[in-house]
Amino acid sequence: MEFVKLLFKVSFVVLLISCKQESKTIKSDEIWLDNNGVHINAHGGGMLFYDGKYYWFGEHKIEGEKGNKAWVGVHCYSSKNLVDWKDEGIALEVITNNPEHEITEGCVLERPKVIYNSASKKFVMWFHLELKGQGYDAARSGVAVSDKVTGPFEFVKSFRPNAGRWPLNVKEIHKQPIADDVLEKYCGGKGCLPGHPDSVNILGRDFEGGQMARDQNLFVDDDGTAYHIYSSEENSTLHISKLTDDYLSDSGDFIRVFSDRYMEAPAIFKNKNKYFLIASDCTGWAPNAARMAWAPTIFGPWEELGNPCFGDESNLTFRSQSTYVLTVSGKENAFIYMGDRWNPENAIDGRYIWLPFQFSENGIPKLEWMDEWSLDYFD
Repeated sequence: MEFVKLLFKVSFVVLLISCKQESKTIKSDEIWLDNNGVHINAHGGGMLFYDGKYYWFGEHKIEGEKGNKAWVGVHCYSSKNLVDWKDEGIALEVITNNPEHEITEGCVLERPKVIYNSASKKFVMWFHLELKGQGYDAARSGVAVSDKVTGPFEFVKSFRPNAGRWPLNVKEIHKQPIADDVLEKYCGGKGCLPGHPDSVNILGRDFEGGQMARDQNLFVDDDGTAYHIYSSEENSTLHISKLTDDYLSDSGDFIRVFSDRYMEAPAIFKNKNKYFLIASDCTGWAPNAARMAWAPTIFGPWEELGNPCFGDESNLTFRSQSTYVLTVSGKENAFIYMGDRWNPENAIDGRYIWLPFQFSENGIPKLEWMDEWSLDYFD
């Protein structure tokens, strides 16, 4: 009888350990529940590791197509293991009682990213902002700050970056006068420019008012310098812009990269003193083949490496679009691709695709689909 009791106890412990191990795995495209049993609502998000925890900030969606606009704000979750997530509430709320406010409900507020400024002791959030009722014409960057990692964040300003400044790699053609009718044939999407963006000179057109900024990300280098990466010039060209020391504004130092390549959803990470960028083509909500590039410095020269994905549905980035690359704390060469599997017809049901980066012998990042994996992968 004692043996049976002992066997039962051992079996029960083994079962508990098994369940615990199973709960610590990452399963892409499934419902990810927070501590309240609710599907995590942090789309187009980014991650901040601070004081031993990961903080995930993303767009709070609502049901239906209406959910593609901002009616609530930016949601925040925290975790120590990237699997068990605590709902920390709404970090940045949209404004509900002032229809003229720049982040009033019904605006477009996308791809929020948060970084910590150790000098000012402030948490700084940047996001892509489109003003309510203006479609995607505003193409602005929004900035908010908080004394606490979970917020509440206070809206500071929105603007188009680098007004009145030329990029470090400006061409003489950009400084020439702009013809009044140069963009009259522009129809509002990829391939709609009447010529190459350099010849059409969108950069020069937007010189005084600031450059367009849509899909965006933030990157903090080892020396604490922060950079803003965003789709610009009618989405035809990426800009990489150094921020001021307080992370609240652009510094005026920036470059144009991948002109006429139409890259969206950019994310930069650094491994072994090399800078890597993953981005997508411009195909709206529909997935496409990811693009990878690398450079010896963040200001280049950048070289494209092709699609980092391989295997089934690699030509669609496993039906996802990049939003961030997470550096796993305490592990070497440990980077996680964070992507969104969008559902524009029912925005709140968007799923998350997280996969570990692999590196070839020559250090090139690769992505392969995995139904289930854990952080032990990096060991």
